[in-house]
Amino acid sequence: MPTLSRGPRDQPEPPPTQPHQARHMAESFGADAQRYDQARPGYPDTLVARIVAGSPGPDVLDVGCGTGIAGRQFQAVGCAVLGVEPDARMADFARARGLQVEVAAFEAWQPAGRTFDAVVAAQSWHWVDPAAGAAKAARVLRPGGRLAIFGHVYEPPAAVAEPFADACRRVAPDSPLNGQPARRPLGLYQTAYAKFADTIRETGQFGDAEQWRFDWERSYTRDQWLDLLPTTGGLTRLRPDQLADVLDAVGSAIDALGGHFTMNYTTLATTAVRVNTF
Repeated sequence: MPTLSRGPRDQPEPPPTQPHQARHMAESFGADAQRYDQARPGYPDTLVARIVAGSPGPDVLDVGCGTGIAGRQFQAVGCAVLGVEPDARMADFARARGLQVEVAAFEAWQPAGRTFDAVVAAQSWHWVDPAAGAAKAARVLRPGGRLAIFGHVYEPPAAVAEPFADACRRVAPDSPLNGQPARRPLGLYQTAYAKFADTIRETGQFGDAEQWRFDWERSYTRDQWLDLLPTTGGLTRLRPDQLADVLDAVGSAIDALGGHFTMNYTTLATTAVRVNTF
């Protein structure tokens, strides 16, 4: 899969200034949990392996676990995973796929004395209050335990991204996402992950935060990409007619490319080890 080394272009969750305050969007993904699970990509096996190798044991807390995409990857390499998910629909789907899940926003979740060897957040930390989340992670991590925050940067070609952005501006002119360019530099997301590192550092409970990067690519057919788009944060709350207009525009663009395109992905991670005790 990917080798070591997320916007949009058709970017699923672009980082607004205070994304954790957009609860209406954060809790909209469960509208079609099955589609979300089928269409969303998994995470680099090398990333999962590196987190596991750098943690003192197999007990993993998956923050904002969604349908369990990342959680199942950690289970597959022998970890015991507990998910925390605010959307009961997503939690139900994850449970049906074998993941233990408790329904709560991470900031309000009650650990009841439980601690973990790793706290991971896959494509979800931007929905968590960063300061409260880092402090909560420190409280539930064992000494030497690892916090790992990671997510994808999606980079479809301009020939796909521009028609998508144009259609979104046309059908949903009041969307807060429409003030952003269709293609945004990777540096914007790297800056967001650096800010995650700052809030982790401010807890005083972690060692130096590391920034990891994994570059990879995946080929999408027209149908595969149009299946994924309705699961993204900018589209989950559109009316059916608005969504159809956006998908028609993007589908036509992909048709013009021969019915498929190659997506360049970058998976970014901010990670740190808990070193102090309370």
